[in-house]
Amino acid sequence: MAVAEKRTSPNNLDQNFGGEALTLKPESYVRMVWRRFKRHKLAMAGLYFLLAMYLVAILAPYIATQDYRAVDPPNRLKPPSREHWMGTDHIGRDIFSRVVWGSRVSLSVGFVAAGVAVTVGTVIGAVAGYFGGWVDDVLMRFTEIVMSFPTFFLLLTIISIVERSIFNIMLVIGFTSWPGLARIVRGQFLSLREQEFVMAARALGASDARIIFRHILPNAMAPIIVSATLRIGSAILSESSLSFLGLGVPEPFPSWGSILNTGRTYLRYAPWITTFPGIFIFLTVLAFNYVGDGLRDALDPRLKD
Repeated sequence: MAVAEKRTSPNNLDQNFGGEALTLKPESYVRMVWRRFKRHKLAMAGLYFLLAMYLVAILAPYIATQDYRAVDPPNRLKPPSREHWMGTDHIGRDIFSRVVWGSRVSLSVGFVAAGVAVTVGTVIGAVAGYFGGWVDDVLMRFTEIVMSFPTFFLLLTIISIVERSIFNIMLVIGFTSWPGLARIVRGQFLSLREQEFVMAARALGASDARIIFRHILPNAMAPIIVSATLRIGSAILSESSLSFLGLGVPEPFPSWGSILNTGRTYLRYAPWITTFPGIFIFLTVLAFNYVGDGLRDALDPRLKD
């Protein structure tokens, strides 16, 4: 069978086999990353779980069987039943409804706090790594000072000073968890700023801001994405810890940590109060860690297909 090869563009490979045209397109970067990510079974399981949890948070008004604020003293400390799927707490509130609504608070705090940490850490790391010199020295010394404080105790100190609200907790967690990412981004910029494409951009007269955000930053996104995923789980743990200590989201808004705080006094007599929110905290943080591991493997250029 005669094979006639047709001249093609770099993006397509066209061959004519027996009069039938066959077009082969190179795999896009996004498709390649998704194909690699799908190989990580635990990461896929974590992704499906997180999608389900965010769906629960969005549809909380329709999923919750009762009002999470409704107090029913005659039914206090009731074990799981048909009426109360996860039992009730010490004043008769439905645990299932509080866990469902608590997913909104915990997931929102984790997502926004991680976003703040990634934004601050990326900007500081990018500026320090790109400019170097005294700018790098000043920013990295400031980063090391922040890192020298025990993060959770610094978090407790700030929360005890500012007004307790969901917004403030998001900001405080975000502004105390950026140093590690800043050092990662700085290292990426130190290596990328000497590459030929950066020198070419400088030769063409591109501004520093354009070089940083249009040329170098897209090439440093892989570790930033992985770090952001892991920091969401860490932020959820931080919020749960604060709420467990009574310094988190104020009542009447429920969060998984505040439900744990409610049930610790009744752990012997009503373990279901702490068991169910504890399970969801554990599974959610574990899912984010697995997704982060899967992204790290999928984005690693040294990984062979």
